[in-house]
Amino acid sequence: MGALQRRTLAVAFALLLLVPPAVVSAAGVEALFDLSSPSGGPFPSDRFSVDDHHHLTGIRVNLPKPDCAARPSDCADIDVINTLDGFNLQPRLAIPFSGPIDPATVTSETVFLVNLGDTRGGGAKGERVGINQVVWDPATNTLFAESDAFLDQHTRYALVVTDGVRDAAGDPVEAGAFARFRHGWHWGHPKDHELEEYRGGVLHALELLHSHPRHDQHRRHHEVVAASVFTTQSVTAVLEKIRHQIKRTNPAPATMLGTFPLTDIVSIVVTRQTGTAPTFSTSFFPTPALSIFPGSVGSLAFGTFASPDYETAEKFIPAVGTRTGTPVAQSVSNIAFNLTLPAGTPPAGGWPVVIFGHGFTDSKQGAPVVVASALASHGLATIAINVVGHGGGPLGTLTVNRVSGPAVSIPAGGRGIDQDGNGTIDSTEGVNAAVPRGLIGSRDGLRQTVVDLMQLVRVIETGGLPGLDRSRIYYAGQSFGGIYGTIFLAVESSIRAGVPNVPGGPIIEIARLSPSFRALVGVALATRVPALLNAGPLAPPQWGFNENVPLRDQPALVNGVAGAVPIQEVLENTEWVSQSGNPVAYARYIRQSPLDGMEPKSVIVQFARGDQTVPNPTASALIRAGDLADRTLYYRNDLAFAANAATPKNPHTFLTNVAVPSVAAFALGAQQQIAIFLASDGATVVDPDAAGPIFEVPITGALPEVLNFIP
Repeated sequence: MGALQRRTLAVAFALLLLVPPAVVSAAGVEALFDLSSPSGGPFPSDRFSVDDHHHLTGIRVNLPKPDCAARPSDCADIDVINTLDGFNLQPRLAIPFSGPIDPATVTSETVFLVNLGDTRGGGAKGERVGINQVVWDPATNTLFAESDAFLDQHTRYALVVTDGVRDAAGDPVEAGAFARFRHGWHWGHPKDHELEEYRGGVLHALELLHSHPRHDQHRRHHEVVAASVFTTQSVTAVLEKIRHQIKRTNPAPATMLGTFPLTDIVSIVVTRQTGTAPTFSTSFFPTPALSIFPGSVGSLAFGTFASPDYETAEKFIPAVGTRTGTPVAQSVSNIAFNLTLPAGTPPAGGWPVVIFGHGFTDSKQGAPVVVASALASHGLATIAINVVGHGGGPLGTLTVNRVSGPAVSIPAGGRGIDQDGNGTIDSTEGVNAAVPRGLIGSRDGLRQTVVDLMQLVRVIETGGLPGLDRSRIYYAGQSFGGIYGTIFLAVESSIRAGVPNVPGGPIIEIARLSPSFRALVGVALATRVPALLNAGPLAPPQWGFNENVPLRDQPALVNGVAGAVPIQEVLENTEWVSQSGNPVAYARYIRQSPLDGMEPKSVIVQFARGDQTVPNPTASALIRAGDLADRTLYYRNDLAFAANAATPKNPHTFLTNVAVPSVAAFALGAQQQIAIFLASDGATVVDPDAAGPIFEVPITGALPEVLNFIP
């Protein structure tokens, strides 16, 4: 700690001595304040970190481990968490008390966060953030809540608990040990320099709290009874570093494997590798979709490009210092692409091109093909790659049956692997990190896919794909493609505009709320040691667990479900670790606060009411974090279903439901909105049904915070 910082803390301490401490009474309920364990006082807390100046935050998380023989899964999780340079950006706050409290008195006026400034200097210092999704657990006398807003990265915050929180008898909760800590009375630990430094940070935070006009007015009503200081993690640093590496290269041109006029294609057989024996399945490439708008597509091309792969064989990206570290590519992958070119004569500079990202379990042979005709009808080429872990195994092929000659076989470019060693290659196998780093989930598969897309952009802008405009590069993507697409839009400087369709985050919230994916969470909880299932068999609809977490803006929930709190902790840790691959963490950087070297981008976020795959609260989280409500298309599937009962109850694929008569017109309308928007360089936003009720452009009411599923 420097001399100036020590003097600042000394002044803060002197000022705080003038503030009378809360009255300590043995009879009252106290906010507990024991810094010997994370559960002993307000959490998160920088007390459970170590100095690490290789990071932008200046720290690295250092949580203690439990008995690893009894709780090996928790220990494996902590090994991953302790590589991070800070705490969650939308943390689950935990505040223990010595006895029961009245949960109704827990509000954003009585418990809140205060921004203490970016660790690099500046930031929204003094800004206050409230709480939401409050849970009171009587069994442990612990209050849990989530920050009401997404916090700034690599920024210090104070968690403040006041005596506006009342105990069960209606009396203010008391300070107890925190008063002694705050005022230095009988605290002890004279040789614990790290504790004294942490105490200085808390005192400095409280000095800021009392000096800010709004907070000073608040202080006249409530006294602080407990507090912690914590630093949020960096989320964009690694991808920014990789972008700089890519932009400094002049990559080899793409290798073209074949270009076929659409009129010469009879069919394309997709042979997908599904096992290591090897085994395969066959299907047909949806070439009829390329004529949805007749005459729009001229030809279909296939090729590969080389891309740096930063993932290890265990499918994770090794941690590096977010300030001084250098990400290292572990290998080079040949990434296959499909390129759909419009009919007619290309513009002088080449065809403007849309990179289209496919969804979870899909491939470049799916959704990108279904939207390509609409894009081509407005003079836009479409290019697509497979996401990490998708498209089947690497031995798959595409066989082009032609009018003018013999069939041509091309590698399909599958990126799936047999990760679990059972001999099969599932539709997404390889996108998640392997054990013992299972907590990482798809975080690094998503980030590596973004790296591949950044490399593709570099190939295009350096002329490595002749016939495409080097400067007019756009992005659109569906579902998973909207998720990694949001990250991509935030970190890639050469994309001019984009449309994430049905995105949301974080992934763990999508999974626990979605009937489509909740089983995956149940399996993960069942395979932990010890297992955490608390709600019957591993079967629908609960899939063996009840986490008992309220949605946003609901009254405080009093937990009465045994085993719910440990599940909540696993969900929190999963979200925490995933933040560098969470689109919600990147949304603000698209338009609201662009990263260094970036310009604001024009975007549309398309989403649907009652989406059962990416539920509405997760889409709202992304839109809210990016301040993008004015840039939305909101598809009212409830109104479409009311008008026609043949409408699918799950509207998640509304963009590509061109073969479903009841909603095909809506699919084409949403595709046309994307095409018109990108063809206009992000300037023109149309409402697909004009004054009709099915599309709101933008959403007319509040963002939906409930599920809205059609039963």
